[in-house]
Amino acid sequence: MSHLTKAASKFLPSEWRQANQEHYGNANAELSRSERLIAASKRLVEESDKAVQRMQQDVNKRLEQRIQDIRFWRQELNLSLENMVLEVEALLTLRTRLERALAGCSEPLDVTLQCLAERENRVGIDLVHDEVEKELKKQKEVIESVSALLQRTLEQTTEQIRLNRSMKYWLEKDLRDKFQAEQIDDHCCILSRSSAEAPPEWEFFSEQNVRKAEREKNNSASLRALAESLLEQTGSDLRHMQLAVEAALERRVQETKAAKQLLEDRLYKVLEEIGSLEMSMATLRAAIADKRAPLSVAQARLEVRGRRPHVELCQDDAQVQLRTEVRELTVSVPRMSETLSLSEAELQALTRRQLDLEEEIQVKAHSLYVDEVVCTRLWQSVVIHLRGVGQSRGGVQPDT
Repeated sequence: MSHLTKAASKFLPSEWRQANQEHYGNANAELSRSERLIAASKRLVEESDKAVQRMQQDVNKRLEQRIQDIRFWRQELNLSLENMVLEVEALLTLRTRLERALAGCSEPLDVTLQCLAERENRVGIDLVHDEVEKELKKQKEVIESVSALLQRTLEQTTEQIRLNRSMKYWLEKDLRDKFQAEQIDDHCCILSRSSAEAPPEWEFFSEQNVRKAEREKNNSASLRALAESLLEQTGSDLRHMQLAVEAALERRVQETKAAKQLLEDRLYKVLEEIGSLEMSMATLRAAIADKRAPLSVAQARLEVRGRRPHVELCQDDAQVQLRTEVRELTVSVPRMSETLSLSEAELQALTRRQLDLEEEIQVKAHSLYVDEVVCTRLWQSVVIHLRGVGQSRGGVQPDT
């Protein structure tokens, strides 16, 4: 200590005062700076608190607006989803009806083809391209056209169901996302920390889903209206064609019956004529046989009387009468023989006509069996589906 004291330099009183003054000044300066810094810090904290409060109010307001937007779009999506579910169910029902209608075309087509095949078994002149055949071929074309149209509509319906189900999936996904977003933003409102800014693409995504759902719903409604009209029109066309075929069959049956009756009447007259001709021929044969004996007797008498002697060989009344008898018998027998030959030829012709008539009557009977029994019964069993309702000749049958 003594060493330090000895080594230290001594200052002047003025230097001492100056040093104290400097320390005092420096301390005052530091105090002033510290006071200003404290004041600035206080203002900064107050301003920061106010800014945070303003931001929290703004965030809460934006969060509430975002939640309202989410709820609005959830309502829109829910409505679109409900409509889409109804459309899917309606299209599924429609698809079932289209499938039934398409399957229902097979029976009329099979019956039409079977009737055409059966009518090919007609024989002779009855194998004619008549009105029934024209109606059956027209029916075949109509059924094939209806089947193709129903098939295309069924494929369109199936594709629309796929599109609607896809749209339903995206609506449900969007709804789940909106639900989670609403829960998160509700939680953020409680925390009072977040950002509720709604980017344009956020609204565009849900708006696009709603627009797409509305478009698919409109497409479905248009398709259902088209299919309903198709079912009604095709059912009406098929029923009209069925009635046309049945009417043509009925007319053809009546025509064939009338023709068969005329042939049977003519056959009856031919048979009567054959009987009368045979009786006439029998009479002619008997008459010819009866004339041969008198002719022989008359000729013998003439020959014997020709041997009378001398003047007794005269033309007396007996001789004249015998010559007249022989002459008349000689003329009448050949004429009756000729008439008998003509009668035999006519009998053969009538017999051939009888066979022709009997054969033609059999042809008509076969045609009647084909048209009245086979084809008519086949058509009576046909059921035409009209707008999802099975309609038969007996009335209306609901689908089961």
